[in-house]
Amino acid sequence: MLKLYYYPVGFSLAAHILLEESGTNYDATEVGFGDPAKMNAYRKINPRGLVPALQLEDGEVLTENVAILPYLSKRFGFWPADPVAEARAMSLLGYFATAVATAAAQMSHPERHTVDAHGISAVQEAGLNAFRSHLAAIDTKLQERRWLIDAYSACDAYAFAFYVYGVHKGLATDTLRAYRVHKDRMLERDAVRTVLDYIGVELPSGR
Repeated sequence: MLKLYYYPVGFSLAAHILLEESGTNYDATEVGFGDPAKMNAYRKINPRGLVPALQLEDGEVLTENVAILPYLSKRFGFWPADPVAEARAMSLLGYFATAVATAAAQMSHPERHTVDAHGISAVQEAGLNAFRSHLAAIDTKLQERRWLIDAYSACDAYAFAFYVYGVHKGLATDTLRAYRVHKDRMLERDAVRTVLDYIGVELPSGR
């Protein structure tokens, strides 16, 4: 059985959604950040101590969304067959992982991005501004589009994870009109609602 290691309101949400969409049997285990004993045990699975991690049926472990999301998508039919569409999907996943997720990490954990204790607030502000800019860029890309590429894909699940994270951090979404429509469209999917219920995450009304 596939086993996903996740953290609520983390970007592991994207892989969690794809697993639920697949209809396959899987196990989802929350990583105990903040609990040294649990983290020591988890680092035996993923030495970097980050989520997501996906343990395959044979025991092999995949890490990083740029590996896990294409793997799940190709295995369960959420990946474009056309080479150009596939390239667009990979481009988006790369952008999400290297730019959007990095900005979020800088915003939430600025101490990891500077050795100057006096510069932490400036690093955090820069991360926040970058994350807001990336959300606006995703909103622009979603204008007049139902999904980010030709059909529903891992890109949409990943983008949804960023939206949820932004709401969790108290960021205003009033100007993200297309993104909010996309969020509502995601919430129409049974798998998305099931995962949100499972991890105990709610999106406030109108957000």
